[in-house]
Amino acid sequence: MAERRLGVLVHGAGWVAGEHIRAFTANPHTKVVAISSRKLSRCQKKADETGLKDVALYTDYEKALAHEGVDIVSVCTPQHLHAENAIAAAQAGKHIVIEKPIANSPAEMRAMLRAVQKAGVKTIVSFVLRWNPLFDTIKALIADDAVGDVYCVETDYQHDIGSWWTGYEDARTKGKGISAMLVGGCHALDAARWFAAKGRYEAATPIEVFGYAGGWRKDRDIEYNYFTNSWQKAPPLEYDDLEMVLIRFDNGVIAKVSVNFGCVMPYVFPIEIFGNRGTIKDNRVWSHKFPGQKNWIEIPTILPDSADVSHHPFQAQMDHFIDCILNNRESHCNLEDAIKTHEIVFAALQSYETRRPVALPLDRA
Repeated sequence: MAERRLGVLVHGAGWVAGEHIRAFTANPHTKVVAISSRKLSRCQKKADETGLKDVALYTDYEKALAHEGVDIVSVCTPQHLHAENAIAAAQAGKHIVIEKPIANSPAEMRAMLRAVQKAGVKTIVSFVLRWNPLFDTIKALIADDAVGDVYCVETDYQHDIGSWWTGYEDARTKGKGISAMLVGGCHALDAARWFAAKGRYEAATPIEVFGYAGGWRKDRDIEYNYFTNSWQKAPPLEYDDLEMVLIRFDNGVIAKVSVNFGCVMPYVFPIEIFGNRGTIKDNRVWSHKFPGQKNWIEIPTILPDSADVSHHPFQAQMDHFIDCILNNRESHCNLEDAIKTHEIVFAALQSYETRRPVALPLDRA
């Protein structure tokens, strides 16, 4: 008798939900059994787009959680709903995939963690770039001592997020989006944590944050659209489009991380890693392991150079998570770890106001 596949409920039917569905469909141990969203038409459209036939559709999340055979919930709703949705999934005893950002406040994150720990369920947060081929190669090089001991990391999320994005209306507001660093820059923060630790599947723990915010787009009703190479009217961002932070980690590594929603150019994700025996710049390596090196060694791999979610390695992320569930182990990218990345965002917001460094972890009382 064939082993029962783990049933998946995908909650939310937007852009990223399709990639979650495709990844779970391709995994031999899982089956998408339900989709839920505010509109039934959106559920049906997503099912049609991904070729799902035998799937239940819901507009009531509570009823969807009670659907027979649901073992995993994939939270793909707008970010201001993630905490509420994840807590409900944990209380229903489901393992959870949580899209980033996980929450809009430290209090929400603490409530999520309490619910997950009480339920004893597995979690993974979609810092999906940890499975990008370049990231995977860099992490292997660092673990293999290719650059010696890392002492400095620089990562940047440079992307003119605008009204072309279906999630823009929620994300642009101070109440629902909170900040540029939370909406998109958290990917760069997580990358800095990932590369600052030498362990193959380890992320460094931040202990202090200092930063500034600025830019030009806040409250201005104009944006640049790099798809059309044109300027256009659009609802304004309600927060600064540029943030730059310095982070000190518990292992002594210093990081500089920025998010830039005001850049007039296509999306890029620059990476620089400095060690006492070598340097990595994007996919170029200078290492003590290559005696006589006269030029950069270029790694022919896939870079994190596209904002299209279909370009992101969701398959590797979901396969990893299913393996964690089946073998009863925690992911290196679970909720508890992801909170460390998100705390940098909220510490930075404090630092912009006080003009002082902020110690981590934040008060978790």
